[in-house]
Amino acid sequence: MDMSQAQLASRLGKTEKFVSEVVNGKAPISPETALHLEHVLGTPASFWNNRERAYREHLARANEARQLAAQAAWARRFPLRTMVERGWLPKGSDRIAQTAQLLDFFGIATPREWSALWDDRLSAVAFRQSKTYEIDRCALSAWLRYGEIAARELECDDYNRESFREALATARALTTMDPEIFEDALVNLCAKAGVAVVFTPDLPKTRVSASVRWLTPRKALIQLGLRYKTDDHLWFSFFHEAVHVLKHGKRTPYLETDGLSDDAELEASRIAADILIPRRQYEDFVSTTPVCSERIVDFAGSLGIAPGIVVGRLQHDGVIPYTHCNGLKRRFKWTAAAT
Repeated sequence: MDMSQAQLASRLGKTEKFVSEVVNGKAPISPETALHLEHVLGTPASFWNNRERAYREHLARANEARQLAAQAAWARRFPLRTMVERGWLPKGSDRIAQTAQLLDFFGIATPREWSALWDDRLSAVAFRQSKTYEIDRCALSAWLRYGEIAARELECDDYNRESFREALATARALTTMDPEIFEDALVNLCAKAGVAVVFTPDLPKTRVSASVRWLTPRKALIQLGLRYKTDDHLWFSFFHEAVHVLKHGKRTPYLETDGLSDDAELEASRIAADILIPRRQYEDFVSTTPVCSERIVDFAGSLGIAPGIVVGRLQHDGVIPYTHCNGLKRRFKWTAAAT
């Protein structure tokens, strides 16, 4: 328009210094200035507002890229390769992009927020974890976070205690079925009672078989892994966590690891064992010798549960050695679709 900065400043009622700073990107164009530019130059205010917004976003992203480069060391503490293989993070990203994707995964702005959100949660885990193995806190937080993300996508009714009790009675029969059937059936059954069940592939050094926590006062989450890969451990883990939902507080997260023996864990284990195999029937069974594969299969059939669950209970109680009757257990593995 063949207009000098001094002329523009005069028409805008601004100083030449202000116009110079705007031209050189040092001062932002406010909505008011955009309106004034519309009057002076005939260009819509939206033109200036949109470009100002795009420019500020560009500067912010450039600044974030520098910060992400510095945060890459934090990201490397996580099992990124496995998370990519599981489909939890996109493939083919460079280190900076992967750091940003990890922040997206956790739903946080910076690693500082990860510490603020997860240190308290994981300190409770650390207090209750097995002394046999050290848990990788970063891997565990990623495993737990995946459960939250997956549970968010599950539509659940509001939690109803009696409905969940009824669901557990029905779930016993699912133990005899294949994963292709029982996974969806268990998820749908529990969702109607307000409990989201999420099967989650394991991450290295999480050392956790299962977890339960309340996402809201009306929605609980039971997260199941396959640490031991056998049906007795999977189903015991589910019923163990289900007892926590029924009987224990909503504020405390519970995770199943080796060697836990506090009161809540002992109670959950005892009740879960009795739900799967009623105590009186179990005592009658073990009091009669010999305990062999054929009798185990018949006994499991009379209860309507998988034989492997009976084997696991007998091994745990020392009735038979851990080397006996393992052929009756079914071994599971994650499919590509599950990851």
